[in-house]
Amino acid sequence: MPPNPWTSWPLRESLSREGLSAARVWIARVIRVLVVAGLMWTTLTGRAFSGWGLVAAAAGMAATVLVFRGFFRVTRARRLWPSVGLFFLLEAAAFGFASTGARTAAIVLWCACAITAMERLPLNVALPCSAAALGAYAAMNTGNWPATLTTTVGLALVGYVVRLDAEARGNAQRLLAQERAARAAEAETAALAERGRIAREIHDVLAHSLSAQLVHLEAVRQLIQRSTDLEADREQILERVVACRGMAREGLDGTREALSALRGDMIPIEDFLRRLTAAEGAQLEVTGERRTVSAEAGLALRRVAQEALTNVRKHAPGARVSVQLEYADGAVGLEVRDSGGRGAPAELAHSGSGYGLLGMRERAELLGGTLESGPDEEGYMVRLRVPA
Repeated sequence: MPPNPWTSWPLRESLSREGLSAARVWIARVIRVLVVAGLMWTTLTGRAFSGWGLVAAAAGMAATVLVFRGFFRVTRARRLWPSVGLFFLLEAAAFGFASTGARTAAIVLWCACAITAMERLPLNVALPCSAAALGAYAAMNTGNWPATLTTTVGLALVGYVVRLDAEARGNAQRLLAQERAARAAEAETAALAERGRIAREIHDVLAHSLSAQLVHLEAVRQLIQRSTDLEADREQILERVVACRGMAREGLDGTREALSALRGDMIPIEDFLRRLTAAEGAQLEVTGERRTVSAEAGLALRRVAQEALTNVRKHAPGARVSVQLEYADGAVGLEVRDSGGRGAPAELAHSGSGYGLLGMRERAELLGGTLESGPDEEGYMVRLRVPA
């Protein structure tokens, strides 16, 4: 429910100096100092006060300035009854000045109270308070009723205009704060999205490389553990170690490629798939009219192909694998099929983070595409389709 404009306080930004330029703040301070100094000079140098009366008048004016500052503070804190109490204390001070002959100080105080109440109090309180101050001012100036009435109406309009100006400034400051918060949230969302992208790149590159190394290291471990003659199995162990070293080099190349992808520099998708399938012993087929795909789509195709072949190596060792890249109207597809492994997955099936299929599906959905995976005839199938 929107706040009631009659009973609600002005915005906190309206009651503070927030949004005011330094020049405007200093000009307002100088004007207030000059007004107070002029009033004290004209009041204390006149004939109305002398002796101890002069001291009492000076103390009264100083106390009035302090009460006025207190009125500003309690209205900024939105404390209604202390604000009303201080307002009527200022009104009483104005009557005191008027009764002792300091009419100028009383008139200025009544006018200032009327304008300030209209600016800083809720309307249902500001209107009677401002009317009381302006009524007291009009009652003290009965010599020229047309001029007094015109001045009273003018002061009421000034107070209302000042209130509108303060509310406009407060609304502007609030909108500015909301815009800054929205920009901060947008920047945080972008940072989280970029972190997610980097996390996917790290996972895909490391999972592909490290799982391949794990295959050979596990084979070496089993050879060493089961062998009764290490010299006889030396060639097989050396072959596995050399293959593992090659996988490490491929991982390093993949890391460099991931960094290039993050910078937007990537080789064509077909060249990448040819290298990947040649290294994995898979068959590659390209159909459709070949064209350049976007960096995001190309990156998704690369990572899905890597992840799918990694899963084949881990869960279906020895399987025949076919990779098909299809250029369609408005989209590009990738299909990876295996014929089912002839070897036991053993410990290799449990390596990795378990993030593979989830990460591939997330990549597809972020681009507005689809990813399907599941058993297919003898083996397993992964099919990706993304707009391109």
